[in-house]
Amino acid sequence: MFPAMQEPRYHPADFGFRTVPAEDKAELVHGVFERVARRYDIMNDLMSLGVHRLWKASMMDELNPRPRTHLLDVAGGTGDIAFRFLDRCPDGTVTVCDINDAMVAVGRDRAIDQGRIAGIDWVVGDAERIPLADMSVDACTIAFGLRNVTHIDAALAEMRRVLRPGGRFLCLEFSRVVMPVLDRIYDTYSFEVLPRLGAVVAKDRDAYTYLVESIRRFPPQEELEARMRAVGFDRVSHRNMSGGIVALHSGWRL
Repeated sequence: MFPAMQEPRYHPADFGFRTVPAEDKAELVHGVFERVARRYDIMNDLMSLGVHRLWKASMMDELNPRPRTHLLDVAGGTGDIAFRFLDRCPDGTVTVCDINDAMVAVGRDRAIDQGRIAGIDWVVGDAERIPLADMSVDACTIAFGLRNVTHIDAALAEMRRVLRPGGRFLCLEFSRVVMPVLDRIYDTYSFEVLPRLGAVVAKDRDAYTYLVESIRRFPPQEELEARMRAVGFDRVSHRNMSGGIVALHSGWRL
């Protein structure tokens, strides 16, 4: 007798509050960012009332790059982190890797407009399959991008893989509010105000509804720490900012 044929297994993934087949999520996320790429940085200023600039500056303070550091910035298509890094480390190099070609195009245009030609490379690539060699960079950052990947653990493992021994990983991401009262205010602002801003400024309410929902689906601070340790990061820690609206996670490859 022939063995019974097994039905294909269904692997679900979160896309905001929806559950979709895991193999479909990347394309859905790609569509979101392709639609909002040209308005992405403007929306960041409006949504955070400019505070995202302070969060990113704090990330660079924490990184405190040494001379000639090679940084990999994952999901950094518009160049916001890369430009800050080069301002801090003018003799360093940064590789920006983003799966969305529209976001990368925005970043390249911004770099040209600012006269940033040397020291920066642009790569269209998947955070779960980073097209760089093992142990090839000194530091790795990802800002507000980890929640959009399909398999968080695979992306974390990849970012550790490309780090040289002694290299540092920093993840800046929306997280769980830890201050009483602020959590309720933040929920109201997120679900009532942000989608309306998206509709008016980016002409895409659905995209910003997804982005708000994706924040609520992202693992809380302690769970993300555990997952970083599970893929091999050492000296894992996090620091809450703005009452936990955002957390800066840190890990090392030792």
